[in-house]
Amino acid sequence: MRIRSPSSHAGVSIRYSFFDLVLAAISPLLALYIRDAYILSPDGTMLVAIYWLVSFFCTLLAFAAFHIYGGIARYYSVHDVIDLAKAVLVSELLTCVVLFTVTRLEGIPRSTPAVHALILGLGLVTIRALVHLADKKRSLAEQPDQVAQQHIILIGVNDLSVLYMKFLEVGACGRQRVIALLDAEPRLKGRSVSGVRIFGPPSQLASLIEEFAIHGVRTDRVVAGGPADMLSAEELAQIRHVCVQRGLDFLSVPQLFDIGPPGATGNPDQPQVTFVPDGGEAAAIALPRYFRFKRAVDFVIALVLIVALLPLWVLVAGLAFIDVGSPIVFWQQRLGMNGRNFLLYKIRTLRPAFDRTDQPHDRRLSWIGRLLRKTRIDELPQLLNVLVGDMSLIGPRPLLPRDQPPIPTVRLMVCPGITGWAQVNGGALLSPKEKERFDEEYVRNASPWFDLRIAALTIFSLFRGDRRAERMAAQPATARDGASGEQKPGAPNGASSRFAATPNAVLQDEARVSVARSA
Repeated sequence: MRIRSPSSHAGVSIRYSFFDLVLAAISPLLALYIRDAYILSPDGTMLVAIYWLVSFFCTLLAFAAFHIYGGIARYYSVHDVIDLAKAVLVSELLTCVVLFTVTRLEGIPRSTPAVHALILGLGLVTIRALVHLADKKRSLAEQPDQVAQQHIILIGVNDLSVLYMKFLEVGACGRQRVIALLDAEPRLKGRSVSGVRIFGPPSQLASLIEEFAIHGVRTDRVVAGGPADMLSAEELAQIRHVCVQRGLDFLSVPQLFDIGPPGATGNPDQPQVTFVPDGGEAAAIALPRYFRFKRAVDFVIALVLIVALLPLWVLVAGLAFIDVGSPIVFWQQRLGMNGRNFLLYKIRTLRPAFDRTDQPHDRRLSWIGRLLRKTRIDELPQLLNVLVGDMSLIGPRPLLPRDQPPIPTVRLMVCPGITGWAQVNGGALLSPKEKERFDEEYVRNASPWFDLRIAALTIFSLFRGDRRAERMAAQPATARDGASGEQKPGAPNGASSRFAATPNAVLQDEARVSVARSA
């Protein structure tokens, strides 16, 4: 799974390559000439001008939307080629829509947009191929989600660092991956190398680590893309301070041609939490039969809601774009059924942490953002998560790995939900162990009537806000959280936990799912 850029570092940045501009200008004329040469006669001058102007503008708009910069073609990857294809298709669709609305495409052969797309796409690829003739070899074997990965931030863009990234792609077998690049060269910011974004100078290391953590992606190691003396004394001291403070290894590429075992992290003393789906308490719990057809019910209802709420989607997307800009949707990596990682989507309600001059924003949450959060409308994109099977309409709320309860047992046996029993009984006001109690109660007693009750309480909570359940508030703290945590409420006697802390354990059993948690 490709780690996307955190939303605080994303946005629309308009920078065009000279060769891309030339190609965008001449490709519509070439398409018209190839399809029908007579259209370039004096009688068709106005029609040609309209088609050229509309197609040129739509192409530039698509280039800006998909970040087609034309830079660092030497390190282009398959992801960048896919972005090129998307930009070409979107530009042609926009051209057809605009021209059909204005002129009904009268006088323009209907095959012209297809020829234009072919010329534009081949031209973009050819320009980049002429700059870099070497073939890009990438491993196409998909790694299972259960493989524990080590996430690396690489400092310095040079031949050695790029070779190191290629070496990880081929030799690490998905165990190690570069998620971000930092480089002191200002002109490289915002561009990509082998599909990995360059976020800025090395001084932004601390804020970048925190940004990825907020989105559910931990950083395990910081690597310099060359000898350590390639950095200035000030940068080197700052980077080492950040690594010591967060318990991360800081090494250089010349020291790193020994790929570690699966599950190895930058902090060898940090325990790793492993999920064992069979045996223990999980085996002692029989899920209600309702879960056998709950997926079908969720799919139908989610599909109906997506279509019925389409006007609301457009309105909310417009408000979010005006308020916080692009992108409109942001993601967080969460734990789903059986500890499997998936990307949860929400409407953005916070402005970027930094403006275009790398200065922090004073006020990130506006009144529009507060309104979307209070009404829970920012959760609308999660209907798409339900549609693809990552989530359910109602179930235990998916949490970031670092926010999981100490022993998240039963709650990970089912698909997480947009809303759940814990959310209508206190939500953010509950501790992790309290949420676990409510989630287990739902998993053990799930039924259509229970779901209808939760749905009604969810609507009611939109007006009254989060309130702790009376029965939970009446219990003393020791009774709620438990003195030792060895035996959970409702668990059968002698039921063992499905989670065990082991330092950097290497799991050989394919039936297990490894979930790395931040300390």
